[in-house]
Amino acid sequence: MNAQTPAMAAACPGCLATPTEPASPPGPQDARLVLSLPGIHCQGCIASVERALTADPRVRGARVNLTLKRALIDAVPGTQPADLIPLLATAGYEAHELDPGALQATETDRDGRALLTRLAVAGFASMNVMLLSVSVWAGASDATRDMFHWVSAAIAFPAVIYAGQPFFVNAWSALRARRLNMDVPIVLALVLALLTSLWETALSGAHAYFDAALALTFFLLAGRYLDHRTRAMARSAAQELTALEVPRALRVDETGATREVPVSALAVGDLVRVRPGGRMPVDGIVVEGRSELDRSLLTGETRPVFAGPEHPVSAGEVNLTGPLTLRATAVGQDTSLHRLADLVAVAESGRARYSSLADKAAQLYAPGVHILAGLAFLGWLAWSGDMRVALNIAAAVLIITCPCALGLAVPAVTTAASGRLFRQGLLVKHATALERLAEVDTVVFDKTGTLTAGAPHLVDAPVSPRIAGVARALAEASGHPLSQALAAGLRGAGQDAVNLDGVVEHPGFGCEADWQGLRVRLGRGSWVGADPEAEGSHTATYLRIGAEPPVAFRFQDSLRPGAENVIAALRAQGKAVAILSGDTEGAVRAFAGRLGIDTWQSGMLPAEKAEAIRQMTNRGHKVLMVGDGLNDTAALTAAHVSISPASALDAARVASDIVLLGQDLSPVAGALEIAGRATRRIRENFRIATFYNIVAVPLAVAGFATPLIAALAMSTSSVTVSLNALRLGRGVRKP
Repeated sequence: MNAQTPAMAAACPGCLATPTEPASPPGPQDARLVLSLPGIHCQGCIASVERALTADPRVRGARVNLTLKRALIDAVPGTQPADLIPLLATAGYEAHELDPGALQATETDRDGRALLTRLAVAGFASMNVMLLSVSVWAGASDATRDMFHWVSAAIAFPAVIYAGQPFFVNAWSALRARRLNMDVPIVLALVLALLTSLWETALSGAHAYFDAALALTFFLLAGRYLDHRTRAMARSAAQELTALEVPRALRVDETGATREVPVSALAVGDLVRVRPGGRMPVDGIVVEGRSELDRSLLTGETRPVFAGPEHPVSAGEVNLTGPLTLRATAVGQDTSLHRLADLVAVAESGRARYSSLADKAAQLYAPGVHILAGLAFLGWLAWSGDMRVALNIAAAVLIITCPCALGLAVPAVTTAASGRLFRQGLLVKHATALERLAEVDTVVFDKTGTLTAGAPHLVDAPVSPRIAGVARALAEASGHPLSQALAAGLRGAGQDAVNLDGVVEHPGFGCEADWQGLRVRLGRGSWVGADPEAEGSHTATYLRIGAEPPVAFRFQDSLRPGAENVIAALRAQGKAVAILSGDTEGAVRAFAGRLGIDTWQSGMLPAEKAEAIRQMTNRGHKVLMVGDGLNDTAALTAAHVSISPASALDAARVASDIVLLGQDLSPVAGALEIAGRATRRIRENFRIATFYNIVAVPLAVAGFATPLIAALAMSTSSVTVSLNALRLGRGVRKP
């Protein structure tokens, strides 16, 4: 059941610029390969790698995940990773077959520590060289000045070579592949600053620019480290989903005995025993036993589902109350849980299509800088005939146009905004999450566990102590979630339990016992003789005492704190709001009416939620998805940007771009406001950097700026950009 709003049918011109949807999952005969790409670090790298791979006829499709630095490749049968690695080496990228046992978090931490160490070395060396430069500026001359210059050279050369290694490696890889990236002008500026300074020192010149080279290295590493930190907190949702797969299972042999075997050893048609509390290792059909299944991880449905002979079950579902014997219909990569992991992996890799504003602004920057510096060098060489002067001016142009402010424009704002949001209870994980959040026009919520607290509570109970006493006694004898909620509700109301005889729990149905010569039952409506349709929009369990009419105990999920406030705030901002839930139609309809939400869908499977998000996107909407269940992970990754509560499953939490740390939903609306302010600050930073270049570049080209002055101007622009980013924290209303 769904009602569409007119605003959700508008077209989005931006969609025309985005890459096409990822190709369908590979056929059963296709080879799926995963390559590790430790050298990629920007949107240009992603495009280059995908272009190099898809140009090979053996590759059907390729997606690069920047966060994990991996390429997911669908290739023709028989293709091996060794066949594709040379293609990437030719394009200038190191690649090797992924070791599944490698710990990505450890690699990420190692990279971060290395960047931080290089940053510290550059900062320490820069401070020492600047102290030596003070003496030169104060008037030291002749042998004293030369000594300070040589000491500065002894500090600067090893420091720049070590600290600037990330820039040197990336620039060399690009040049070997005959292409340019943002690191090439950075390296040229560093090399020219060092070489011209060494030349000046060798000729006993008055000026050397070792401090400029170190300051440049320090500021660039600061931007690179800030960018790294925004990426380092993301982990693969597909990996988390795969971790939910059961590694071992109980296989039933011809004699009826069970033996524990690896799930990989199971085949279609095998009999598998699943004990109460266990997770289904395969898709299958129940051949023996009765129980109830918790499907909330897969569907979001709040009430347990009965399972008996001939009932289909899916991998990942939890067996609640009784042992079951299944006949496997799908194992390994063919199970529903594994297919969901593949769906999330494809959607997650598709996140690479989101490029930051800095990436977009930098596309033409590198060739422009090279051309400008080259023209300045040639012009001054022709005008003056002095190679020394021409090199100094070319170095000044490269330094003054160095993309330091551009590199800090986004990370500085992202860090400031992320800190502000963290204090309000939101943890930003993805580098471009704030930029995408600012574009949102539609907010989609999951119901159970997101808008609700995720735990049923008793909403009405018969006042008769007799009925309540029997119900509490039966409920306390059962491990069923509704029975536990009923027992807690009656206990809180001060109802005492009666004494029962011969209590028996029937998995999938309920509990029964003898009381004062009467047979009493608590459980499923059809089992006790009640009409389950009578429960309407509420989840219910029923009590029957002897031949008396059944009595219903109804349950309702409470609203999560701030749910009503966030819906009102989003509407005030002009956002469209919708609910996509795996719960029953009656429950979703009643809940949507309670919050005044007109657009909703119920009974949705994971793939259906993701497809609904894609349909909204195709109609031109920028969708924010807020969800917490396993059934939400594909939708979270398919959305333009996503948020999940910290109480969510690991799979949902890591699939999202932002994590809600507390129980209150109110900060979600505030995050949209802060994201808009952050995007405006980023654009302001670009304008500052542009104005700086308009003023400074002509001075450098005209010969009025030495490399030292250029480094100071570059540092000033970087500090200005950072200070402007810090203004973000002022004047933001706390939700």
